[in-house]
Parts: sequence; structure tokens; C-alpha cells
Amino acid sequence: MDKFDKLTAVAAPMPFINIDTDMIIPKQYLKTIKRTGLGTALFSEMRYNDDGSENENFVLNKPAYRNANILVAGDNFGCGSSREHAPWALKDFGITCVISTSFADIFYNNCFKNGILPIVVTPGELDKLMDDAERGANATLSIDLETQQIHGPDGGVIKFEIDAFKKHCLLNGLDDIGLTMEKVASIDAYEASQSETHPWA
Repeated sequence: MDKFDKLTAVAAPMPFINIDTDMIIPKQYLKTIKRTGLGTALFSEMRYNDDGSENENFVLNKPAYRNANILVAGDNFGCGSSREHAPWALKDFGITCVISTSFADIFYNNCFKNGILPIVVTPGELDKLMDDAERGANATLSIDLETQQIHGPDGGVIKFEIDAFKKHCLLNGLDDIGLTMEKVASIDAYEASQSETHPWA
């Protein structure tokens, strides 16, 4: 998994509440078990017209936000079904940080397992960040995970809280497999001792 330390990038505003996982990646795209290739289908029902052309009014289709790496979204982001394809699609598009006042629990935890930083802020802080994000090409935010700070384009700073273990995993690029591999020496030692004491096993 990619490490997450610092990120300075354009932030796209999505001022809607209850953006669920079916909006993020509709059910017809769930047949794949690959983590790549879903970026083109991200928010597809809002992003494309019925004829397959781009909806020019959708934020990620606007020139200023086509390369956005941060989403500033309304309350309860990632609700709905527990599909891990949702963070896969976000990451494949290039979104590596989502800022909201709250997240659905399963989506929130899935983000950390896929190299995405979900940040919880207060409603007042979200309003300020949403205002920053609506500046188009000037909507650049800087995220520093180590210091747990968001730096706005005008020099304002917002401090955010994060679980220490989840922070450690993101800073070091550790998913569940990576965490297991950190213990490989202990696992090998245990297996060797078991072979010596229980050779028949």
C-alpha cells in the first residue's frame, strides 16, 4: 500500500449529505475483484449523461477539478452497502483524502486499508474548507498527517484527530498483509519451535 505522509493538491467540493457507496461506485461495476480500473466509473451516474457523454455540470468534469486528489464532502460520506470497491474507485481516480463531518464506519475503516485518509472535521471547519474548495484552480489544500493539520490557501490551519494505530499504518503504507509481514520474524521463529517440539504435527 502507498504511504501517506503529506499531500498538497486541489480539493473538489461535493456539498451533499449521505453520499452512499452506490453513488460512489454503482453496483454494475462490482463484478471485478481488481483494485484498479474503477476510476473511470467513479460517481458514474452523476458524472455521465445517459448517452455516455460527460455531464459538464459535475464537479470532477470541470477543468479545475479533473485532477483533484482531495474531496470535501457533506455529512455521512460513504454510507450504504459495505462495498470495498468504493475506496478502490476513489483511489484509482486519484482521490487520496476525503474530508467530511462524519463517515460510515465500514467505509471509514476501508479507506485506511486502501491508502486513503478520511478526515473528520467540525461543521464550522467543513464550511470553511468547502469555501476554499469552491475556488476552482486555486482550491489547494495541504494535508500533513504527521502533524495532523490541514493548511488552507489563505494560511489557515485546522487540526484533526486520528487514531494512532491507523495513523501509523498510513504513514508506513501498511495494510492487513503489510502488518502481518512486519511480524514475519516472530512467525518464522514460532513455526521453527513448533517443528522442534511437535515434529509429528
